Amino acid sequence: MRFALVNPPWDFTGSIYFGCRDGHLPLEFGYARRLLEDAGHEVLLIDATLEGLDLAAVCSKVAQFTPDITAVTTAPTYLFWRCPPPELRSPLRACRALRALSPLLVAVGPHGSTTPRATLTKLPVDAVILGECEEVLPKLAGDWRQVTGIAYHKQDAIVVQGGPQVAEFAALPALRWEDRLLHDHHHHRFDEPRSGLAAEVEASRGCPYACSFCAKENFRDAFRRRDPAVVFEEIDGLIAQGVRYVYFVDEIFLPQRELLEGLAERPVQFGVQTRIDLWKPDMLDLLGQAGCVSIEAGIESVSDLGRMLLNKHCKLDSDTLRAKLLHARRSVPFVQASLIDSGIDDDATVEAFRQSLLDQGVWVNKPVPMFPYPGSPGYTEIWGPPDDRAWERAHAHYLGQFARFSDIQDDRPQPLATLERVDS
Repeated sequence: MRFALVNPPWDFTGSIYFGCRDGHLPLEFGYARRLLEDAGHEVLLIDATLEGLDLAAVCSKVAQFTPDITAVTTAPTYLFWRCPPPELRSPLRACRALRALSPLLVAVGPHGSTTPRATLTKLPVDAVILGECEEVLPKLAGDWRQVTGIAYHKQDAIVVQGGPQVAEFAALPALRWEDRLLHDHHHHRFDEPRSGLAAEVEASRGCPYACSFCAKENFRDAFRRRDPAVVFEEIDGLIAQGVRYVYFVDEIFLPQRELLEGLAERPVQFGVQTRIDLWKPDMLDLLGQAGCVSIEAGIESVSDLGRMLLNKHCKLDSDTLRAKLLHARRSVPFVQASLIDSGIDDDATVEAFRQSLLDQGVWVNKPVPMFPYPGSPGYTEIWGPPDDRAWERAHAHYLGQFARFSDIQDDRPQPLATLERVDS
């Protein structure tokens, strides 16, 4: 069969979305393509942002390919499944345009994983996949209505068949990418100079923690690691294509000596997101020696009480965390302590913490307002399990609670209903 995997053109105008708006490799579709091709299927993978395509060009490519099944993602990349645009504006536009071009149209992503009924109602698709999609997509080539982990229309009802799926991540193969999909955006990198192409890679998936703000309950939850040999195979292929920087999209990049020692042997630099409290001094030194040039460390709150209320389970106090950040900065050019607005810390304490690190070369962002993503413990604590109005409820709460938003939002975000009001 013929599968088209589409990452649509994204429009973030008026959105509360605070993730990076540059293009990143569509890892979920990369894995799916490998598994589909291994099963004998033909695959067309389109990433509109990386390829500079508008929706008309996307539709033209899909029409020429004549797929049996088309999948559209509702988040820009796996990197941002935990904090996607709440609105389905861009996927909705894409699905409407692609509807007539594929006998079976499906949606994948965090929205359908957490609120399958609402997503299926909003998007003109035949089915949505719940959870991690790479192993589910090949199963759709058979009797797709019997596949576990999907929701679909059946007459006037919606059938939710099974729960969110969890991929055998450790068994997924090394990815290969066409040169057209590699990019020059070095994600979360602020040191100079930069050279070579960039790519995104996974060494692990999921996180053993359950912080209140993290929307991972229905996807990318259970912590799993890839064999370092597979990671190296993937990175070596990227290096051969001219990649000199990789960003690990791992929810939590944990200390792993074998991986760091292998990276140290390769002509590549990298960035990570991690918890600084889990690193010992010698491993922080090795992290820098291995080629790490960017660390985003989730501190979240500057107070012990704030981190406790966010369910961080951090055993270190703020002074010790500050010392670890400064230690990391000795060998890593850019280190960020990431803060969110938990409503616990007073402005003076936050600013004192920020300045104590900024003065010594560690970047500390101004606290970002916390969006209660459906699928996060924070959402469930306020409203209970997500229902069909979960995204609308969380969005209205967010707009009503905060007067200022993230640094990239110059204008006040628009209501969700306005964002999803797409012309036919």
